[in-house]
Amino acid sequence: MTDNVKNAAPWATLIIITGMSGAGKTIAVQSLEDLGFFCVDNLPPVLIPKFAELIEQSNGKIGKVALVIDLRGREFFTALSESLNYIKEHFTIHCEILFLNANDGVLVQRYKESRRRHPLAPDGMPLDGIRLERKMLEELKNSATQVIDTSVMKPATLKARIISRFSHLESSMLSVNITSFGFKYGIPIDADLVFDVRFLPNPHYVDQLRPHTGQDSDVYDYVMKWPETQAFLTKLLDMLHFLIPQYRKEGKSQVIIGIGCTGGKHRSVAISEYLGKMLGASETESVSVSHRDADRDRH
Repeated sequence: MTDNVKNAAPWATLIIITGMSGAGKTIAVQSLEDLGFFCVDNLPPVLIPKFAELIEQSNGKIGKVALVIDLRGREFFTALSESLNYIKEHFTIHCEILFLNANDGVLVQRYKESRRRHPLAPDGMPLDGIRLERKMLEELKNSATQVIDTSVMKPATLKARIISRFSHLESSMLSVNITSFGFKYGIPIDADLVFDVRFLPNPHYVDQLRPHTGQDSDVYDYVMKWPETQAFLTKLLDMLHFLIPQYRKEGKSQVIIGIGCTGGKHRSVAISEYLGKMLGASETESVSVSHRDADRDRH
């Protein structure tokens, strides 16, 4: 072990923000700035070890750093893996890779709305650049410690997710994110656990309940009143109370729990709200609840 490793601050954190162009890296870095991270945009990966030295030599003044690395760095991008391996060998800095993703159709629409050119297709159709970029980033995505799909996320939702994920890096608390969703819109790709509640009685078929969501007290009470709901929640909570400490024991810093019903508006929302209350009562976890699809059919 080198002297650098011996002297490095074990609480120091380095987050690499990367992913698809247009997937929300700007929001991510702004969110981490709000958490007190020292942030640098578009840094050549070959300079990452220099930042590791900066963290070490700051005597605790710089303990949290976030670096945005993307394909604007073209010729430097292939050096990312080498630089991260160097840090692992020479420093005791906690390093994570946050990869932001979105589907092709959403990215094309975002480029049209912003009237910006894709960095890999400056003179052509953005879809060509998006497909090339996705291919180039596939290996990096597979090695990421956190992948967030922003396809249906509002900026505020993405910011809340990132703050929830990284605000407890300096504690032993496990971040538990519970998100409701509709199966007809697809399963959240970043979910660690997915539970299907479509077997429960559906408020959609009750006229006065249909326009509301599971956050409304009438819909919530309707979902909760059934014996099968109570039996399911008893078994689910028993499982989660067992699993969560095991995840924490293995060093996992976040667990994303997806609760799905048909449209993501009634049953999954109510169940997610209930789980948030019950798991949030624990002093050993940080619990957040979000509803991906609850507002899709508000009109």
